[in-house]
Amino acid sequence: MAFGRSLAVHPLARTTVLANYADLVRSLGGDPPALMRAVGLDPAALADPDQWLPVAAGIELLEHTAAATGCPDLGLRLAELSRFSNLGPIGLVAREELTVRSVLDLLIQQFRRYNEALRAQIVVSNGLAGLWVDLALDSPADRRRQGTDLLVGVCHRLVGRLLGPGRQPVGVTLTRTAPDDPAPYHRVLGRAVTFRQPRSGVLLHDSDLAAPNTLADPRLRPYTRQFLKNIDAAPGGVLIDRTRRLVEELLPTGRCSLEQLARAVDLDPRTLQRRLAARGEGYSSLLDSVRTRLARRYVADSERPLTEIAGLLGFSCPGTFSRWFRDRFGTSPSAWRKQHARPGSGTRSGH
Repeated sequence: MAFGRSLAVHPLARTTVLANYADLVRSLGGDPPALMRAVGLDPAALADPDQWLPVAAGIELLEHTAAATGCPDLGLRLAELSRFSNLGPIGLVAREELTVRSVLDLLIQQFRRYNEALRAQIVVSNGLAGLWVDLALDSPADRRRQGTDLLVGVCHRLVGRLLGPGRQPVGVTLTRTAPDDPAPYHRVLGRAVTFRQPRSGVLLHDSDLAAPNTLADPRLRPYTRQFLKNIDAAPGGVLIDRTRRLVEELLPTGRCSLEQLARAVDLDPRTLQRRLAARGEGYSSLLDSVRTRLARRYVADSERPLTEIAGLLGFSCPGTFSRWFRDRFGTSPSAWRKQHARPGSGTRSGH
């Protein structure tokens, strides 16, 4: 079953997809918070690797940033800075798999935990293996070039690291048209990169799939495999994680309800309630926990007016938000903001 299949809820990705974004943009003379706000993203979210953002907004951010900073190879530069650690615990588990194929297979199986729009597969033909990747979005391909460059660049870097020193993928294909200056692509992806191809991805010899993973430590594999079993043995945890993310996305729209969430995960409302209850949760508790977490961040760390925050948290009016906030935190939003605001941040009122 594909979560979110029946509802036009935008796919989400962990903020780790933008790892190193802020540092890179500052080095280019850009203003990361301003660029993020311009596409509707909260800059404070980057500080929390467990936060999620709409993939489409992240793609728009990369395109907007590339234009604003005059850096047409922004996605490639971000790919150069990528690390296994950006994938969190799953990255650590994958790193200890014994062969290149087993690493890639595990990552493809687990990508949903980090980017719901990412599609990947390995196709072997005529002695070559293609690691094909794509982003399942409605936006035209020419409006997500930076995102595709980042994705393919990360895959190229990953395969190269798995193969070990002195060995690299055979080549790279990209669906985009050739850039005016291909030098950045040759630097990051090698000279065997071709454009205007049917699919984007990384090519390697099919025999390389069976090659030993040079990063693995066999002594650690029993522990990482057990960790993976524990994750996969708790599908209810995945459902709760997905439901939390949907609550966060739907709150600002004013359409967050048990019925809407149930449609988004292809369940009827009573079945969703029952499965959440089996994990010690319910719709009301999830809603409250998401609101509480976001309220802390919005009220203390942003310069948004409190009236705007009320809407972002799904409250129909500021008064209702204030009463809820006082019940949870024992004080008013404005008083809490003055006490917890970060040094140098604004302390705007509700108007």
